[in-house]
Amino acid sequence: MARAATTSDAFNAVAEPRRREILNYLALQERPVGEIVDALEMEQPSVSKHLRVLREVGLVNVRREGRRMLYRTNAEAIRPLHEWTETFERFWRHQLSRIKERAEGKNNPSDDSGLNFIPRRKNDNDSNKN
Repeated sequence: MARAATTSDAFNAVAEPRRREILNYLALQERPVGEIVDALEMEQPSVSKHLRVLREVGLVNVRREGRRMLYRTNAEAIRPLHEWTETFERFWRHQLSRIKERAEGKNNPSDDSGLNFIPRRKNDNDSNKN
């Protein structure tokens, strides 16, 4: 099966780690390309390419201010990504709660769950063979 183009949807666009870095950097405020280049220590052509992809799928918006292009995240376009990952967040939260409960149960000697594990030495079974 052929892989979808990175510009086909937001999910494919954010599959690239550097694009996620750019989105994270733009999350709090609008920024020009040069500032993104400096802060993320990436080459300008690379940043421009990634911004173009993010813009084409609607994850970032751009506006012109004189000669500068200012980029910012589009929160509404990011919402489907957030909603999709929420499913997994709930799953992991549940899993971590279960791990915590088990760990606290093992640390609590008053918890008599009936699972008393007594480690045995290898030779303990050999003495019962008489």
